[in-house]
Amino acid sequence: MSETWRAIDTGLRPAAQNIALNRALIEARAAEEIPSTLRFLRFTPSALLGCQQSAEQELDLDYCRAHGITVQRRITGGGALYCDETQIGWELYLHQRDVGTRDIQSIAKRICHAAATAVSALGVDARYRPRHDIEVDGRKISDTGGAFDGDALLYQGTLLIDLDVEKMLRVLRVPAEKLSSQAIASARERVASLRHLLGRQPDTAQARRYLVEAFESEFGVEFSEGDLTLTEDKRYQSALAEIGTADWVNLVTRPRADMPILEAARKLPGGLLRVTVTFDALARVIRKVWFTGDFVVNPRRAVVDLEAALHDLPLDRLEAKTLGFFAGRQVDLPGLAAADFVTVVRMAVGQPLVDRV
Repeated sequence: MSETWRAIDTGLRPAAQNIALNRALIEARAAEEIPSTLRFLRFTPSALLGCQQSAEQELDLDYCRAHGITVQRRITGGGALYCDETQIGWELYLHQRDVGTRDIQSIAKRICHAAATAVSALGVDARYRPRHDIEVDGRKISDTGGAFDGDALLYQGTLLIDLDVEKMLRVLRVPAEKLSSQAIASARERVASLRHLLGRQPDTAQARRYLVEAFESEFGVEFSEGDLTLTEDKRYQSALAEIGTADWVNLVTRPRADMPILEAARKLPGGLLRVTVTFDALARVIRKVWFTGDFVVNPRRAVVDLEAALHDLPLDRLEAKTLGFFAGRQVDLPGLAAADFVTVVRMAVGQPLVDRV
């Protein structure tokens, strides 16, 4: 007989409530007060920081204030996200014995493969992309991540039902002068929504049902619809008293100057290669990187995969990571070499531009 897990839907909520529920549910799972649980959720317009990030460095706070976008801090790590009503959030609250390991990368691969089968059932060819994305033809459709609290695991993801690319870019501190039609088009090559891919508004109830079925199949369990318990509500109220405050949001504050957005470009026989880098100057870590220009790469998705491989990469590992990336796959680079991608990133971080907003 299959083990029974719980499925709940906590609906559309402000960010502070959703994050407080994260803490309440993972604490309750760690204390063995609740069964393993799949939670669905949605956010009112919110900019969500990773637990160790600074709002000043990651977000355009003036834009957020002007457009009624709430800034909140997650209890999990990872990068800043923009969430709103057009996305479905899904979260698994599990015990270590459910996954048999504490290796988050192995867990990500397993859970993302399962979630990708659910997304594919909606009519697209979704696949897991290391380290923790689900993509369709090289375009991210779901961002995921996880963390342990004792023996309890929270693994969470978002599914893009629809997406306002320009708003996402503005929230996530892309300088206004970079929001050209070309930059927005480039972002659309990296991120996709189900509505855009299907050419119609997807059935969100069906998407939730497919996710339930995919996780039932992956873990060999059955889900039963449930509600929050009194114990969880008590934990939630306690967490909300802390998380729903400015002190929590500002728990980590670092100056914007320590996280510049840098650019460089190089004309090569194969075309113009341009890079934009979000660079942690103190830690000497590449946080994000985007390659654009008029060069040709086959397959096209290789550039997006390279950007994912360089995410949160120490600068001193840039050359080995980049050269290893191209050595490990068949990529045609007419008029370019793998080393050119290394060179243009080094140009950017070696000659920082003035970081304008």
